[in-house]
Amino acid sequence: MGHLPAWRPMTPEDIPAVLGVADRVHPDLPEDIAVIAERQRLYPAGAYLLEREGVTCGYLISHPWRSALPPALNVLLHRLPPNPDTFYLHDLALLPAGRGEGAARAIVEHMVAHACSRGFATMHLTAVNGSVPFWMYLGFVVETGAHAADHLRSYGDSARSMVRDLAG
Repeated sequence: MGHLPAWRPMTPEDIPAVLGVADRVHPDLPEDIAVIAERQRLYPAGAYLLEREGVTCGYLISHPWRSALPPALNVLLHRLPPNPDTFYLHDLALLPAGRGEGAARAIVEHMVAHACSRGFATMHLTAVNGSVPFWMYLGFVVETGAHAADHLRSYGDSARSMVRDLAG
């Protein structure tokens, strides 16, 4: 990621710092450290850490998944599905120190390229904390339909399932 060297692959040793960022950015959407560690372990190619001057100020966790059944909040996956049909952005969180320089857009576009290189035609996510406009700016649209309703409950009333077509 040439123009933003602050993003680097997340390691197991980074998990406590990631939890610290998660607790600050998503205080109403807590996840156990075991959930974060499991996602990094199951798909290390989808886990990145953002550092500024040696301080963790953001992260991204993503992995292949099934579009019809997005994972609920704070639930262990145990394994990735054998036939994933989408690439799922589980969480992107930046502290104020990591915002305003295009870091979020850079890592999302990096993961779009990653997903495309593995043959995925779509990318899904669950938008929380009023982030729908941000995700729309990055090419995602709000999904409608009953299949998303169950998993959304765990993320709060304002959560929205979103999808980006990668084929276009």
